[in-house]
Amino acid sequence: MNLKKVILKPAKDKSVKRFHPWVFSGAIKTVDPHCKDGEIVDVFSNKGKYLGTGHFQEGSISIRLFEFTQQPINDNYWKEKLLKALTLRIKIGLVDANETNIFRLVHAEGDDLPGLIIDYYNGTSVVQCHSIGMWLIKDIICQSLQSIVPSLKAIYDKSAETLPSKHVEEHQIENQYLFGKKDAIYEGLEYGNQFSINWITGQKTGFFIDQRENRKLLGDLSKNKKILNTFCYSGGFSIYALNNGAKEVHSLDSSKKAIDLLEKNIELIKNYKNNHTSIVADAMDYIKNVDADYDIIILDPPAFAKHMNARHKAIQGYKRLNARAIEQIKPGGIIFTFSCSQVISKELFRNTLLSAGINAGRKIKILHQLHQPSDHPVNIFHPESEYLKGLVIQVD
Repeated sequence: MNLKKVILKPAKDKSVKRFHPWVFSGAIKTVDPHCKDGEIVDVFSNKGKYLGTGHFQEGSISIRLFEFTQQPINDNYWKEKLLKALTLRIKIGLVDANETNIFRLVHAEGDDLPGLIIDYYNGTSVVQCHSIGMWLIKDIICQSLQSIVPSLKAIYDKSAETLPSKHVEEHQIENQYLFGKKDAIYEGLEYGNQFSINWITGQKTGFFIDQRENRKLLGDLSKNKKILNTFCYSGGFSIYALNNGAKEVHSLDSSKKAIDLLEKNIELIKNYKNNHTSIVADAMDYIKNVDADYDIIILDPPAFAKHMNARHKAIQGYKRLNARAIEQIKPGGIIFTFSCSQVISKELFRNTLLSAGINAGRKIKILHQLHQPSDHPVNIFHPESEYLKGLVIQVD
């Protein structure tokens, strides 16, 4: 297979030599003529040394490298990559588990498959491609999944929302089932907690799987507690709290659509006691005026910054939100606080909490430092794949 070549500028190959999977446009010296978005290319140093193989796509990140050794890139290559990702999930006990049938099967760069996300929901795999190169091999991905995942009943492609609009228009990309529509199951289990999942209309792939272990921790702390869950979406934290004996749970989101999803999940709770209240409101405004009698407050906002140029504004948003919660929570109360902004590091997030505590004039202890679970592995050569960070703090 003769692949087109990309030559890097002098001294612009250092990150690739450290196995970082992104090649930025500014590092490229030349590209073979007529190279199309989505093509597989070989990348070479300015001196002609092979560095890696990846998908080409015009833009800031011009190449996403998925291989650092020269070898045939064929159907079996992709199948082996997917099998390796599945094997990891088997090792960590997520495949065929009795109480959990929701997990991330492929985590992009974390599984050496940059541009590809696959989430598994009780027999249905939801695929989201973030590069046109991955989308162009979706049929290979579909066939490979069917051959390696015996429990697979359906595959849904939700890439129309994650690919650049020019590619969506050029290839007439639509969200659709690639396999087994009639067999799709729209409910799943997470540590025995039952959830209704709608990957067609829901955010991301339908559910925020990355908070699984953090939801479990909240459940362990919830008995007889009064809890406020802000930015609740479909109510993952709320369901865990209710199932673990919370005295009272208030779930808040600015979206009525999200609250509707939450209430559908509450209907699935067996022996449900009427100790839940849904609130449609802005979290920042609500917390500012809330009664100071919550035992636990959860702050899990959407990403405040998706790009480096928005980082300062995001820091101020996190600081303001957390300061208000710290001011309002009862003495001895606990706050679960998160950032999923990739450009906000763990250290920066922690320092933001430090500033919020100083502004609020209250003492804070860190009880737990939280992160994404093991089915969202972090590629040590790609620190950007460690995006979720969180703290559990006690406020005196």
